[in-house]
Amino acid sequence: MNASNLTASCPIILQPPTGHSGVTAVLDKYESALLLILGFGGFSIILALLHNAVRKYIFHDEHNLDTTFDAGGNVSLSLTAVTVASQLFWPGDILHSATLTAKNGIAGPFWYAVGIMINIFIFPIFSVQFKTRAPGAKTYLQVIHARFGRSSHVVFCCFALLTNLVITIGIILAGKATIQSLTKNASDEFTLIVMAILFGSYSLIGGLGTTFYVSYFNACLVFILLIVFVVKIWHTGNTEYEIIGNVEKMFDVISCVKGPVENVGYSYLTFRSGVSLLYGVIEVFVSSAVTYCDQASWQSRIAAKPMQGVFGFLLAGLMWFTIPSTMATTTGMAYIALSATNSTHMLEPGQIDAGLVTPLIAEKLLGSAGGILVLTMGAMALMSTGSGEVMAISSIVVYDIYQTYVHPFRKGLTEVDCVLCGKKKKDIVAKSDGPNSATDVRCQCPDVSFCQSCEEDMKPRETSNRIGMGQPYQCQIHGRYREYQDSLIGFKDWCIVLVTLGIIPLGLIVFETGIDLNWIFYVGAIATIPCFPPVMLSILWVKATGKGLIAGGITGQICGITALLVSATMYEGGLSNFLQNTVQDYAILAGTCSSFGASLTVCLIVSYFTHTIRNKNDENEEWQKMYDIENPLNPWELNYREELKGLQYDGKPSFEQMAFTFRKAKLSAYIGGACCISLFSLVIPGIMASYPVMDKTQFTVWVGFSQVWALVMALIVIIAPPSEEVLKIIRQYHKIKYRRTKSRNNQKNANAIVLKSGEDVDEKTPVTNV
Repeated sequence: MNASNLTASCPIILQPPTGHSGVTAVLDKYESALLLILGFGGFSIILALLHNAVRKYIFHDEHNLDTTFDAGGNVSLSLTAVTVASQLFWPGDILHSATLTAKNGIAGPFWYAVGIMINIFIFPIFSVQFKTRAPGAKTYLQVIHARFGRSSHVVFCCFALLTNLVITIGIILAGKATIQSLTKNASDEFTLIVMAILFGSYSLIGGLGTTFYVSYFNACLVFILLIVFVVKIWHTGNTEYEIIGNVEKMFDVISCVKGPVENVGYSYLTFRSGVSLLYGVIEVFVSSAVTYCDQASWQSRIAAKPMQGVFGFLLAGLMWFTIPSTMATTTGMAYIALSATNSTHMLEPGQIDAGLVTPLIAEKLLGSAGGILVLTMGAMALMSTGSGEVMAISSIVVYDIYQTYVHPFRKGLTEVDCVLCGKKKKDIVAKSDGPNSATDVRCQCPDVSFCQSCEEDMKPRETSNRIGMGQPYQCQIHGRYREYQDSLIGFKDWCIVLVTLGIIPLGLIVFETGIDLNWIFYVGAIATIPCFPPVMLSILWVKATGKGLIAGGITGQICGITALLVSATMYEGGLSNFLQNTVQDYAILAGTCSSFGASLTVCLIVSYFTHTIRNKNDENEEWQKMYDIENPLNPWELNYREELKGLQYDGKPSFEQMAFTFRKAKLSAYIGGACCISLFSLVIPGIMASYPVMDKTQFTVWVGFSQVWALVMALIVIIAPPSEEVLKIIRQYHKIKYRRTKSRNNQKNANAIVLKSGEDVDEKTPVTNV
């Protein structure tokens, strides 16, 4: 049917599909396994080995536990942006945003994106406060433990693991939909084994740093495939489908299709969509749990310095916008247009909700190659997001459970005690201490960066490939703690392996329950949203208390789940139709608003009546608890010496010095976040919503704008990260070369002095080399 016949029959009401519908599998199991396991899995392992070589021979921190979870703490701006964007390229987002287009029209993916991007752009504000107030923390749970103690820490460890569990289940369900829709006879076990190998293989070898490298290639591939779809659908003619390849013909067809009743004019081509706006509001709350309560988000942020992290997240938001604005619009509009050729949907409603719109369009327009492209895109997205969750769960287990409760280096320590000797830290002045306090109760441990014994201990290990197989540590101050850290590195490896293997039984249980991606995405988030206000207040509000955070988190969860269940009873079938009614629009809205509002309100009220902050000294003492979080073998001050150059301080800088040094980063976070939020939530939708229904010119402009946006972001993604990374490695290499040259020159000068001083002694007197 050609475009003229379609427009003549306007309006077109799409009927349910007749006969066979769905995506045809294009790969055999062995082909899928070769592509995913040997192809992407093998390639990621090569990247892991490359990353290890860089850390070993250039940065000399391969055997550092913290490097596993923060990639050295100095990740470049562009690599941070690409990694954050890549980890947000959930298979669920790639698939779900196209689903919203097919169901709600052009407004669906846009408002969906706005809801998520608001949190992406707010996050730099929280993260820059985190990095300046707790620069040594590796998890946000360490801040809660330092400020509020054991009870609060245990409660929010449960919240954090629940958040990671929900996200992991979402990734598993999205991976199943992608792999099984394109692989012939792919069983659940086959799908889970493939995902487990993709998630854990390179994480075990290279840690978080390899995730950054793999995320770069993932983002490159996503953008390259995105450009392929754009060119094929909007700019290349198709012999089978006349309307494909021509923007004007596609507009003519789509403008005749009757859209949802909530849309102005029942049109798919309007930004005035009530249901889309409703989902945008819901996404603000849902994505808050994913953004602020997921340790994977904090890990990516912790791995960068404040300024790089701020601009990295802002740029990541701009990159991520291309998926709903370009990918979803392209494949979703193509689905509506192609469905209109027969006046019937090409997919069942359940198949649309499962996220099969993009795989179907790829198969229709590109044949078997399209299926391989979608599987490739899904596999790379799975690798980034899945490995990020594996590392996040592992870091919580290592730092917040095993190191804190199961096998601590010293038991009974408080936040003011030195982990090495157990005495009070020398920069802490307890309230009970007077001016004449004995100095022997104060910590006298030297800084590890000036410890000559540690330098001698580490020299032979810089070239060793195995930890703990060389000579024992000789340093009397730091040696035992180095042995403890080595044991944690071994435990870390087992932890990553066990978390990865745990994906298989978890997936089998999830598949048996019958829940889908849509259900876990929204209902699961309602259970984790109450964690957001306590995390936010623990970083920003000095008067927050442990009692307030616990009361707020638990109350919010109870209220959110109650509101969800009560609202679900208002729909036909009530709770007997549990999986369907608990994801109805207003049930989700009630649950998300109640969980967030109750948590925030109770946190504020209880904390206000239970805090003990009375003056500025109390405030400083409270913030000092966060400030003192650090690994004594890897002081955070070492990573900031370049930024702190010219400042005078003893041991580490003061609060005021840190605030002065990174004031530009904080200002950039506030201004950049406000500008980006205004642009995407007010300016762009205000302009587009000013037109009740888009005409041909406006539609063409919007499509062209999204394509230009995607092209610009693709160029940044492909070019910027490797350029910055290579320059960083070269600079570090020259630093090492300069230090070695300087050391040799100093040695020669010392030898010359000894020889000169020995000129007047007997020739038989031996000269010692200093």
